[in-house]
Amino acid sequence: MALKRFYKVCAVESTDDGHGVTLDGRSIKTPGKAPLIVPSKPLADVVAAEWDAQGDKIDTDSMPLTQFASTAVDRVVPRRDAVIDDIAAFGRTDLLCYRAEHPTALVERQGAVWQPLLDWVALRYDAPLMVTGGVIPVEQPENSLAAVRAAVAESDDFALSGLYSLTVGCGSVVLALAVREDEIEAEAAFAASQLEETWQAEQWGRDPEAESRRERLRTDIHAAAQFLALLRA
Repeated sequence: MALKRFYKVCAVESTDDGHGVTLDGRSIKTPGKAPLIVPSKPLADVVAAEWDAQGDKIDTDSMPLTQFASTAVDRVVPRRDAVIDDIAAFGRTDLLCYRAEHPTALVERQGAVWQPLLDWVALRYDAPLMVTGGVIPVEQPENSLAAVRAAVAESDDFALSGLYSLTVGCGSVVLALAVREDEIEAEAAFAASQLEETWQAEQWGRDPEAESRRERLRTDIHAAAQFLALLRA
């Protein structure tokens, strides 16, 4: 059941610990009942705007940045190392490492879009990853996987929340790291993650249900990228 709006005024309150949002003067708490304090005022401003934009009923799905921040407080802080491991594990089966074997045009498109990103992660983090055709698993160098984990661990607790969402949404820790480092924009990450699906739609036509799922995914990826950007603002 949707919660009725119970407040009139949303505001940002800055303290020595960070920046919180108040509703009629009362501080917002996470679902875990912890104070929702974020490290960036621009992020707090957008969280406040999400609450202010609610109508008569509160739609939590329309407040992704509030959700990312709450996840950081409730789920990342208590199990930081496990979250890092979960994100870094995508390096073993990263989407960009698994290429189609045919048709030639799709193979070439994957190479043109994906290989520069693998080249980037190899140079940026000394983490070269092996590429294979088809779905047969390829063994990744342990040194590269360790380097990927170290790169993920550079994120603070809040950034890990956004990075996790990007990694899962894209099926690629390489794409997530590239967004975090402003190597690519959110839309480019979405397009790269959906390259094969886009190809299939071009060949056989677009399915409305699949397109709806893709649009939701695009929205999620853009929100996660915005969250990371606001943390740096």
